[in-house]
Amino acid sequence: MFQSIRLGFFLLSVITFLGSVTAQDLGFSINPSEDPIKWSTSVTKENDSTFILQLKAVIKKDWHLYSQTSPDGGSQPAIFNFEDNGKQYKLSGPTLESVTHSEYSDIFEVTEVFFKGVGVFTQKITLNDVGLEKISFSIDYQVCKDLCIASVERFSVFLDPEKAALTKSIDLSDSKDAQKTAALVLPLKNIERLGNALKETEGSKAAGLWKIFILGVLGGLIALLTPCVFPMIPLTVSFFTKGSENRRQGISRALWYGFFIVFIYVLLSLPFHLFNSVDAQILNTVATNVWLNVFFFVVFVFFAGSFFGFYELNLPSSWANKMDASASKMGGIIGVFFMALTLALVSFSCTGPILGGLLGSTALASGDVATNLSVGMFGFGIALAFPFALFALFPGMLSSLPKSGGWMLTVKVFLGFLELGLAFKFLSNADLVGHWGLLKREVFLGIWMLLSVGLAAYLLGVFDKVKKSIHWSRFPWILGALVFGSFMLLGILKKQDLAWLSGFPPPSFYSLYEQESDCPLGLECYKDFETGLSAAKAANKPILLDFTGWACVNCRRMEENVWRDPSVFNKINNEFVLISLYIDDRSPLIESEQFIFQFASGRQKPITTVGQKWGTFQTVNFNAASQPYYVLLSPNLYILGPAIQYTNIGVYDSWLEAGLNEFKKQ
Repeated sequence: MFQSIRLGFFLLSVITFLGSVTAQDLGFSINPSEDPIKWSTSVTKENDSTFILQLKAVIKKDWHLYSQTSPDGGSQPAIFNFEDNGKQYKLSGPTLESVTHSEYSDIFEVTEVFFKGVGVFTQKITLNDVGLEKISFSIDYQVCKDLCIASVERFSVFLDPEKAALTKSIDLSDSKDAQKTAALVLPLKNIERLGNALKETEGSKAAGLWKIFILGVLGGLIALLTPCVFPMIPLTVSFFTKGSENRRQGISRALWYGFFIVFIYVLLSLPFHLFNSVDAQILNTVATNVWLNVFFFVVFVFFAGSFFGFYELNLPSSWANKMDASASKMGGIIGVFFMALTLALVSFSCTGPILGGLLGSTALASGDVATNLSVGMFGFGIALAFPFALFALFPGMLSSLPKSGGWMLTVKVFLGFLELGLAFKFLSNADLVGHWGLLKREVFLGIWMLLSVGLAAYLLGVFDKVKKSIHWSRFPWILGALVFGSFMLLGILKKQDLAWLSGFPPPSFYSLYEQESDCPLGLECYKDFETGLSAAKAANKPILLDFTGWACVNCRRMEENVWRDPSVFNKINNEFVLISLYIDDRSPLIESEQFIFQFASGRQKPITTVGQKWGTFQTVNFNAASQPYYVLLSPNLYILGPAIQYTNIGVYDSWLEAGLNEFKKQ
């Protein structure tokens, strides 16, 4: 299952490619709640060289902070790191703890040790240097409620007891880190106006879950057409209807069989409820990680090879044999459950790539990860189980099913070409984020064109060793492949903008052709906030602040569909100063620009790349972490209206007009 989950985004990309709904970039923003822990420090002086350092954690209700002694295999225990230990001072004994609680975890199967309400850590130290003024240390910890947050807090505590009580976290006063932290936090005015967008986003969550459910259903329907599943339908239904004592029992068992199929696939998603996180940028970081996208590319090429028939991808046969034997022995409802489990195992070679793509796409989509997974898997299971229940209720309909045959192999090879094409989407993500310059737009379109021609050639029987007549049902697909390839050629030649495909190929400005601008649609944009703010002040124009990403599908759709509209384009080009900040840009900041950002809670985050800087900037100023995310600002940092995300031309144009009117009033 873990292997399947990491295949990433396949079915999402399939459905997007076919012009249907997607789960990526659902327009979800997070409004991070306050940290569940408030830290404070104090120091007690025993003599000139001996001090007792105390770190106190006030923990929000229902949250658990895990002890240093919590066993391995469960939630992460607290780990202390004392800097310069053994040099300027030494630790006298272990770090002691206040009263803890213990509880057996059914999930991890260990007895976890944790704090509730308040946790206090006490460490005695002896100075080697009696002139030492402060001690620096960090604690690596995990705190959990319905979800878990792992974090590292760094502290620098004065040994003077009066100063120590005032030191919450590492002292950054008058440092480069303090100055850059302060510079990244904007003195925004009318910040409450952003709340409207957040409320609207909350209201769209249900619609997003319906999209994910539909995505799962479509994935299940595709899986039904594969040679690992389709032949099982008449065999299984016949077994239930003919092998039962009466028709009623046969129908009952078939319905239970369908229920257990759904149950098994939903069950696969349950472990992910343990790994949910509210780290504002973690989903974006995972989805746009260069090497993870390269890994996805390799895995998709591997799965395409399986669909092409170069090798079989199967789970160990002993697993299926054991399940089959259990089904025979148990009988009754329990036996039916093992039959459903056997189906899930033996069909893995066909369902694995599709299922893995579904899991990956929903896991990396914005929103509640575990809920997305459960809803998507529920839809997948329903689509897969539906035919078994339907034909058990109406056995006469079995005769209307097409016979198993070579057409299923054709479906499998078709999916192989599709997966191979989508593999290059992941390689393109890595190329864009890493700025390698390997898969420029025209190169990418050329690869898709060749794959389209290859698919058409396969359907025409060019690769068949034994030539045979082509069934008429292939011709619409052949025509579709050739038409699609022709559009790719027109895109290469700049005869078509391919706006309908936006988000999949690299952006139009990432091109082999010489471009006037490296901004969308040739617009003038700034990729640094301070530079853009200065330009807005000089021109006395409002700012269109665009939080975007190199690998963001919906960002490209907005730019190549909505921004292309003449009214919208003219407003952005003539009335606003456009500042585009790329959240997933992995370009390292120059050393002098790198710093440690300190949150109000004392938590610290190293800022070493362009994306980390602007991702943190978005989170701390606008309480949001999704892209695309648009904010209208005046040069004096007044919020001109609610933020907006992925939307249509009419709404976006009206939003820009309202922002202009608000700016003119000021």
